[in-house]
Amino acid sequence: MKIIKRYIVVSALSVGLFAACKSETKTVEVEKNTSTVSKTKFHNEEVEKKIDVFLSKMTLEEKVGQMTQITLDVISKGAHFDSNKIQEIDDSLLYNAIVKYKVGSILNTGQSTLPAEQWQKIIARIQEETKKTPLQIPVLYGVDAIHGVNYTVGGTLFPQELATAATFQPEYARLCGEVTAYELRASSIPWNFSPVLDLGRQPLWSRFFETFGEDPYLVTQMGNAIVKGYQGEVVNSEVDKNHVAACLKHFFGYSNSKTGHDRTPIQMSERELREYYLVPFQEAIANGALSVMVNSAEINGTPMHANYHLLTEVLKDELAFEGFAVTDWEDIVFLHNTHRIAKDEKEATKLAINAGIDMSMVPMKLDFADYLVELVNEKEVSMERIDDAVRRILRVKFRTGIFETPITPLANYPKFGSEEFTNHAYEAAKESVTLLKNAKNVLPLSKNAKVLFTGVGANSINALNGAWTHTWQGQEERFNTVGKKTIFEAAKSIVGEKASYTQGTSYDAAIDIDKAVAAARKSDVIVVCLGELPATEKVGDIVDLNLPQAQKDLVKALAKTGKPIVAVLLQSRPRVISDIEPLFAAVLEGYWPGDEGGRAIAETIFGDNNPSGKLPFTYPRNSNDLVTYDHKFAETKDKNFGFNAFNPQWQFGDGLSYTTFDYSNLQVNDTVFNSEVKVTVTVTNTGTRDGKEAVLLFSEDHVASITPSVKRLRKFEKINLKAGESKEVSFVVTAKDLAFLDAKFNWITEEGKFSLMVKNLKKDIVYSKK
Repeated sequence: MKIIKRYIVVSALSVGLFAACKSETKTVEVEKNTSTVSKTKFHNEEVEKKIDVFLSKMTLEEKVGQMTQITLDVISKGAHFDSNKIQEIDDSLLYNAIVKYKVGSILNTGQSTLPAEQWQKIIARIQEETKKTPLQIPVLYGVDAIHGVNYTVGGTLFPQELATAATFQPEYARLCGEVTAYELRASSIPWNFSPVLDLGRQPLWSRFFETFGEDPYLVTQMGNAIVKGYQGEVVNSEVDKNHVAACLKHFFGYSNSKTGHDRTPIQMSERELREYYLVPFQEAIANGALSVMVNSAEINGTPMHANYHLLTEVLKDELAFEGFAVTDWEDIVFLHNTHRIAKDEKEATKLAINAGIDMSMVPMKLDFADYLVELVNEKEVSMERIDDAVRRILRVKFRTGIFETPITPLANYPKFGSEEFTNHAYEAAKESVTLLKNAKNVLPLSKNAKVLFTGVGANSINALNGAWTHTWQGQEERFNTVGKKTIFEAAKSIVGEKASYTQGTSYDAAIDIDKAVAAARKSDVIVVCLGELPATEKVGDIVDLNLPQAQKDLVKALAKTGKPIVAVLLQSRPRVISDIEPLFAAVLEGYWPGDEGGRAIAETIFGDNNPSGKLPFTYPRNSNDLVTYDHKFAETKDKNFGFNAFNPQWQFGDGLSYTTFDYSNLQVNDTVFNSEVKVTVTVTNTGTRDGKEAVLLFSEDHVASITPSVKRLRKFEKINLKAGESKEVSFVVTAKDLAFLDAKFNWITEEGKFSLMVKNLKKDIVYSKK
């Protein structure tokens, strides 16, 4: 019998956003998000009164200065972006920026990693210069420390976000945030341009590895955890001296460009934007995130940096965001010279500030400040808009405590680069390693076997860390942390001379394939470490997801030896390997696991670590078949009119272990519910060794007024089971968890039939408001 559904509107704060959709001609009012969570939980009237005093005393030039952010090279001696120079402040350039222009924020490293002592010296010099200004407002310094303090020598480097997501343990995201914040403060840096809360649903995108995967719920859980790690328990709106202000990137929808190239147009309905891409940002903002960085692309023809509706009406009004919005690199200028919606840079400045931008990452020149002063004097930008932006910036400066403590001495941070922190990164790397194939249980390898390690990633630290590591692109070996082990080096520490190495190829060219084949013939097993050149942003744009041909040629040549091949994939995104996958006896997805990834992967290969990672994305079988796990039913329709079109290489949530797990006894406490339903499932370790298993709960909506997905992730929990042990895992699913966004931007749960699914088990339930 078909169940007729009725619409039930649910809480915006719990699952999404009630919106006001505005066009040029009218406003369609939908039930708005009237939540004041941000204001009631984090608003501090004492801070606001202090800001009032500052605003009453500030000149227009001082206010505009607070909205201006420049890069370190603008105030440094020597050529810009020269990784060979000693980073040193130029006093005259510093005076021009701080005293004359009253610049409120500085970012970046110049070009490469600096010692913590040098960071202290640089930032102390900058803050000293602010004492020459009338109001002595400290500079807010920020860097991209996206998987640890990747710009401070000797800091702790965690797995990249995508690898962290594979752990399915938000605790590792929190630990990454906490350690990173602590080590940033040891460098006197109070602001971090992280986390990336974009969804990894377009694998061509060069920043795919910076995401927590393709699923909004997973990204939200990981995002909330890392923001808590960065900012700590925000008490009385203050971030303490062991924590930093987070910056959510990139508000929002940035990752789903049509071409997959960085900073290129996005075409997407606002309904889809809100249901999928906005949710992680909304939840992080509700939990107190202090700043956002804005999407560099255009959405439906409007560059995000000029989008009043999304920057002001959505971000600031509906989400009650109290922090500030900063541009990405030169993005206001791009409104003129790239997006072509402004006749010159001055008009671009007007469009961006009026849309809701609060701080401009200029970052190379100070024309922005001059233009903005002119625009206010010409009544093209209101003083009210300027005061709002400056209030938001000063609010973050107060909340990070830099008015009272602009320098946080290195001596106060004895755990910097400590063994404790290294162990956190090491454990995260181990938990992220994902076993995708293991024919005839070839893994783990015997420690008595002769093993050839080959491929571009086998003996490279850079291949483990990826981009945003010591330099922007992460390609220079000379800056790598001393003492960290590659996969081959870690293997040698386990099995000694039974491990040998021949490179075979670079990322895209043959080097010594014949030598690798000869070495393989003398070995029992081949471990080939395939990878992708570290890169991000425009530098990382590619036009083909296929693994470079040279690396495939190496695999095909090695296969002719008849020796079993174990593939280790070290990559920023899934590279298509369907033509060579049958040649592998086993496949390990390593992602970019960080400085401790060599140890983690080698120990997994030889059985000292039982892999437990799960794919946080759908791994495509073909370059042009890019379909996420939560696709629509129409996307499964095949050319024979069946429903078998969805055929990825591996699915979201896939991941094997060296033990086996059995799922049984899926139960719900009620098959008809009106509020929530309790779900239980029994998981048993049926193998011979202890292991961890991420238990994933999905739902299917059978009939909906907006076409439903085949399934959606609703809950997950990772458990540890000893050999032979069983555990009952419980989840509570609410009506709000099953909601979706309708065509008018209402979050609704419709009455009717749903299925709850864990592994191969399914239980049907009916939602009824009665």
